Amino acid sequence: MTLSVTPTSQPNTSTSFSKPNFNPTFSHATTPTLPFNKSQLAWDRLRTDSLECNSPRLGHKWTQYQGINHWEGLLDPLDDNLRAEILRYGHFVESAYRAFDFDTNSQTYATCRFPEASLLAQTGMRKSGYRVTRNLHATCGVQLPNWVSSVSQLPRARSSWIGYVAVCEDEKEIKRLGRRDVVIALRGTATCLEWLENLRVTLTKLPNHMGCGSDDCMVENGFLSLYVSKTSACPSLQDMVREEVARVIQSYGHEPLSISITGHSLGAALAILSAYDITSTFKNSPMVSVVSFGGPRVGNDKFRAQLEKSGTRILRIVNSDDVITKVPGLVVPDADMACSGHVHVAGLQSWFRKVVQDMQLVYADVGQELRVSSRESAYLKKGDVATCHDLKTYLHLVNGFVSSSCPYMSKTTQYQAEASL
Repeated sequence: MTLSVTPTSQPNTSTSFSKPNFNPTFSHATTPTLPFNKSQLAWDRLRTDSLECNSPRLGHKWTQYQGINHWEGLLDPLDDNLRAEILRYGHFVESAYRAFDFDTNSQTYATCRFPEASLLAQTGMRKSGYRVTRNLHATCGVQLPNWVSSVSQLPRARSSWIGYVAVCEDEKEIKRLGRRDVVIALRGTATCLEWLENLRVTLTKLPNHMGCGSDDCMVENGFLSLYVSKTSACPSLQDMVREEVARVIQSYGHEPLSISITGHSLGAALAILSAYDITSTFKNSPMVSVVSFGGPRVGNDKFRAQLEKSGTRILRIVNSDDVITKVPGLVVPDADMACSGHVHVAGLQSWFRKVVQDMQLVYADVGQELRVSSRESAYLKKGDVATCHDLKTYLHLVNGFVSSSCPYMSKTTQYQAEASL
C-alpha cells in the first residue's frame, strides 16, 4: 500500500524536502497490519551516498545544544545550529526505519536487513562519521493464545529489531561536535504485538530495579513492557542498552562524551525510558539527552519529577496537529492551580482528577517542547492523520520553523540531515 500526499495549490512537484519552495510528494511503503504509515522510504528515492556533514562547528558550546540549560533561548526563535542538530538526529531515526524489514511475508520479517558494519551506509548515512556498535531489540510482554493463529494470518514476532547504538569515530566529526557522541536511535511501532502493547495505556509503577523507589512513580504499562520484557533467546531492550552504555563508558569515559537518544512515536517513548534508566543506573553517566519526534505521553507527574532529578535533558518535537502526541490518558491540573476566585471550577477539577487518577490515566508532559504545526506548511495535505504523525513531516516542519510568531518560512536553507531524505 502506498500513501501519496500532494498539496492542492502548488503546481510543481518534487520528491525531496531539501528545497521547500517545491512541492514534495510522500511515498511510503507500508504493511497492511499498520494503522499508520511509517517513514520507510521507497528504495527508488533512497540516496545511499549522502553528503558529508556541513553543520556548524559546535566546539565548547556543545553542552548548550545538548540541553545543559534546557535549551533556554534556543527554541523561540529556533537557533540554526540546534535546527541542524535536530535534523541530524532525525536522520538517524530514518535509518532505523529504512533498515527494518516490514515485509510480513519475508522470513526475516521484523529484523534488520543489513549487518551492523554497513547499516548506516546502506540507509543513506555513508559519511556520518558514526559506526553501529549494537543492534537493539524490543520484546512484547503480550502473548496471544495459540488459537489466534488459526483465525488470523498476522505475524506474531515477540522480539523485533527496534534500533541501534552508534558511536562517533571520525576525528573530524568529533572535533566539530566538541565531544564523542553516542547515538541510540529507535523506530516507531511496526508489528501487531507492538500495537497491542501501545493499547495498554493504564499507568503502572516502575520496577524496583529502575531506581524510582516510590509506588507513586508510574509509566505507561505497554511502554514499560516493551522495555523490560525478554525471552530465553532475546535479552530485554533494557539489558541491551545497559550493557552497551557500560561498554561505551568504559571505553570512552575518560574523554568528553555524550549519549543522545532519539526516536519517533513509540521510539520516542522508549527513548525517555532508556534515558531515565541510564541516568539513574550509572553514577558516572555522561550527559544524556533525548531528542524525540511525535512521542506519546510516558508517565505521571511523579515520573516527570524523577526525570528532572536524574538530570535527563529531553527535547520533544511536537506537531500540534498530531493526535499521537495527545495520548495516552489526560493531563489534568491540580485543583490548587485554579484561580482562587473560581472555587466551583477548582472543585470540578479536583473531582475529575480523582476519577481519572483512580483509572490510572493521569499523565504529565516532560522536558522542553518545540511545537510545530502542519497547518503552517503549504506543502502538506491538511487533516491527514498519518501525514501529521510521519517522521518526514516532522523534519520538514523543523526545517522551515522560525518562531512561534513566524511558524514557517517559505524558503529555507538545505540542512544536511534532510538533504538525503
